[in-house]
Amino acid sequence: MSQELLTSIQEDVKSSLKSGNKFKASTLRLIVSAIKLEEKNKSELLSDTEALEILSKMIKQRKDSIDQFETANRLELAEKEKKEIEIIQNYLPKQLSEEELSILIKKVIKEVNAESVKDMGKVMGTLKPKIIGKADAGKASSLIKKLLS
Repeated sequence: MSQELLTSIQEDVKSSLKSGNKFKASTLRLIVSAIKLEEKNKSELLSDTEALEILSKMIKQRKDSIDQFETANRLELAEKEKKEIEIIQNYLPKQLSEEELSILIKKVIKEVNAESVKDMGKVMGTLKPKIIGKADAGKASSLIKKLLS
């Protein structure tokens, strides 16, 4: 998928430039650069999971930036980051609702026979590949703690 995803994003860069949407084109170029850099570092094409991890990391970075910008009362920069998140999210699968995530976590807990918070690592290890790009790992982590307590 990463090649299909990459090609799709590159086409969207062209169409964004043609329509005069420089902000979208700039954000999409950041995605392309991040994927290509990772491919270069690995000397191979990325798998679907790896490409989704990159997009998820990009969103997480922007959310952290938003918090910092809002704390520093730099609302115009926070808005820019929010708009970038919206663009990046278009290339991620549909996000799981909290209820869907909770159901998935309960299945994984049964699957790995987790009984307490000590088993959280096993649960996260099994869960993470299933939620990459679909849910925030931090949110999943807090739900796991709640369910195992």
